[in-house]
Amino acid sequence: MHQRKYALELISEVGLAGAKPGTTPIDINVKMTSKKYDETVKNQQCIEDDPPTDQAGYQRLIGKLLYLTITRPDISFGAQTLSQFPQAPKKSHMDATLRIVRYIKNQTGQGLLLSNKFKSDVTTFYDADWAACPITKRSVTSFIIKLGNSPVSWKSKTQNCGV
Repeated sequence: MHQRKYALELISEVGLAGAKPGTTPIDINVKMTSKKYDETVKNQQCIEDDPPTDQAGYQRLIGKLLYLTITRPDISFGAQTLSQFPQAPKKSHMDATLRIVRYIKNQTGQGLLLSNKFKSDVTTFYDADWAACPITKRSVTSFIIKLGNSPVSWKSKTQNCGV
């Protein structure tokens, strides 16, 4: 099950049809921060180096990526991370979002392989990025549940504060 046509339309809509495909959906060493956090913590030069971007365009692109996660769990973490900045997106957020689109371009037909052989064993994979958010120090957790060889559920979420 895949969304190849949708992925190709997304790539051409953002103007990356001629761009080089990406190999990874998101740079895990870059911590995304909000504009408000930058104004509070960082110096003025950092803020000027990362100006605001088109809010409506960013929100539309994030929405399309979130829809694509239905059949592409490999982009779930990146789409979830970037969906946290819809009100005041910066250039670095848009660049990271376009990186995901270039990654999708690398394998537009990638999707879910649903096995036709029934196996009743349930397998779960779980991971956490402890205190990944530099602003709130909240953890990001992800999981995927498989029935036999077929994925049936997956999610990536920033955890609530237990206070």
